[in-house]
Formats: sequence, structure tokens, C-alpha cells
Amino acid sequence: MSPAAPTAGPRVGFEPSRPYELHPQVAIRPEPFGALAYHYGNRRLTFVRDATLLGLLGQLGDHASVDDALDAAGVAAERRASFVRALGSLAESEVIRAR
Repeated sequence: MSPAAPTAGPRVGFEPSRPYELHPQVAIRPEPFGALAYHYGNRRLTFVRDATLLGLLGQLGDHASVDDALDAAGVAAERRASFVRALGSLAESEVIRAR
């Protein structure tokens, strides 16, 4: 039996229609390339290389859903799927969490 093909959609468990926030154990440090996100609980270091995504991380908690946060950040329709994938990955890494 062959392994399942990777999906292009968001990670399992990540739902853009739900509210999320930056995990309280995560510190964001600005860098010339974007930022570093360090989780003090699981000790993971994550690189954030997109300025819009970096701004979005700080605003997630202010919105009723990830979809609303993407709208407020002005993420264009053609970039939305890549942002949802990136946020799904950040949720998997515990950089963001569901509220």
C-alpha cells in the first residue's frame, strides 16, 4: 500500500473559521529577515519570513476567526491559501493556539 499523498490544504485540526491567538509561551523577536518565534514550553524555534504574516500573528487574538484576521490584514485572495497553510503549520508547532 502506498503512503497518502500530502495535501495542499491546511493542517488537520486547524480551522480558519475559529479564533486563534499567539501562544502565551511564544516570544517574537524581530530580525532583518522577518522574525524568530521561540516557544519556551516546547523549545521550538520558528522562522517567520513574511512581514504580513508577522503582523497577522500579533493581531490574531483581536479577531473572531482567522478568516476575519486575514480580511483585516488585507491578504489578497491569491495569497490566502498560502497564509492558511502557514498558519496551520504554526498551529502544529504551537506558535498559535485556538481560543
